[in-house]
Amino acid sequence: MLSRIADILVPAVGRLSVTTDPGAELAPGSIIAANHTSLADPAVVVAALHRLGVEPVVMAAAGLWRVPLLGRVLAREGHIPVFRRDRRAAAALDVAAEALEQGRLVLIYAEGGLPRRKDAAEAAPGTFHSGLARLAERTGAPVVPVGQAGARRVTSGSAIKQLAGLVTAPLRRPSLHVHVGAPLELTGDHVVRTARARTAVTTAWWRAASQLGEPAALAATALPPA
Repeated sequence: MLSRIADILVPAVGRLSVTTDPGAELAPGSIIAANHTSLADPAVVVAALHRLGVEPVVMAAAGLWRVPLLGRVLAREGHIPVFRRDRRAAAALDVAAEALEQGRLVLIYAEGGLPRRKDAAEAAPGTFHSGLARLAERTGAPVVPVGQAGARRVTSGSAIKQLAGLVTAPLRRPSLHVHVGAPLELTGDHVVRTARARTAVTTAWWRAASQLGEPAALAATALPPA
């Protein structure tokens, strides 16, 4: 249901386009790693994946489970609450590993939170936490890097600006783009695995942001190393 709702709502607030790398594959039991820039981007990514025939389990901030109706949908569909800076945080990886073993795809945001910037511009992904690397090491699951751009045009900045952006988005219809990269196997220690994952997601973000003509991507003289 969450994927279907996103696929209905996202086109109402913006113009979504999706591209994939040659060799991109969303196989059962894969980890999907995406960059996180806005409260709107999970819906954008889920809508894009739905178009590609995939309905992932989403690892998201536990506070969303307290939102009426949304919380019930998240719980019913097996999405995974993440309790940040809490003893229960490690339990989220246990649940994610079980979902992967069952052949489901798990969407994870390795940055662990939103950027503190108030503007609507794009920027490359920030520092990754180690949870993604630990989950990949534990399960052996391939990691599919996903880059999204444009979600900050829907919601970004202060709470008032975010609300205003969401209300006006159906009139402005900002361009949104999601790019799916080819899967990779993470090897090495946690530091190396985390660095490789961040590089791959950064490359996917670069491709997405370039599609929208974002200055941060166009300023790059060459594609970031894969």
